[in-house]
Amino acid sequence: MRLFSCVLVLAGMFVDTHAASRQQFTVPTAAGRVLVESFGNCANATCPAVVILIGSKGFGASIYDEIGHTFRAAGLNAHFVHVLSAADLDTVATASGAQTRIAYYAQRLSDWTSAVQSVAAYLGSQPRHGGKVGILGISLGAQIASAASAGRSDIDALVLIDGGFPNGYSQPIRSLPPLLLIWGSADQTFPLSVGRELRRTAQRLGGPVTLDVYENGAHDFFLSSGTRNADAARQRVADFLMSHLSR
Repeated sequence: MRLFSCVLVLAGMFVDTHAASRQQFTVPTAAGRVLVESFGNCANATCPAVVILIGSKGFGASIYDEIGHTFRAAGLNAHFVHVLSAADLDTVATASGAQTRIAYYAQRLSDWTSAVQSVAAYLGSQPRHGGKVGILGISLGAQIASAASAGRSDIDALVLIDGGFPNGYSQPIRSLPPLLLIWGSADQTFPLSVGRELRRTAQRLGGPVTLDVYENGAHDFFLSSGTRNADAARQRVADFLMSHLSR
């Protein structure tokens, strides 16, 4: 069985991740047991869960402490999930070009989405989360998040940042959770036209959707520290998730 490496940071209690001991548990999935590392629970009796997905660079940057703090202040438990295995990371890092990476993503997408869905279902079953789970995906993480959330009644809110459905995604999309799209106007990796088309798709499905565009924002603007756009976008995401997950 394959063991997916997942890191979950519970943002209800803001901690120094360099000093705190991580609490580990595993979640069974069809593709193997998912390793989860947590840092404690939020101070409230009930805090909705948010699964956060990114790409191949990992959650080592200090900006993720800032994101966790923002979410904690909003009353959310943020879970940073390393859904890519060590083998995935190595393959992506050594890929010969963008087309090779895209082909590999398509090959692995089913396992990644299955793992995310299993983790989300587990978190939703925990009393401390009140049965409420949202997913936030950034770039490649947004592609995994969109595929994992489509048609799912157990995902209560979805945020996609600078990324949408994977290239060539062919599964029927019958519904999406309440959706917030965050996009930088200067994104060259996933141009703003991708976000606009995704908004049209969600509108056709009849669900609530909002596209927020941040002027001159590059592809990774959301992960910048100390910029007005990034600070505003992170607060916007936290407010959106809390508004839908606390109902």
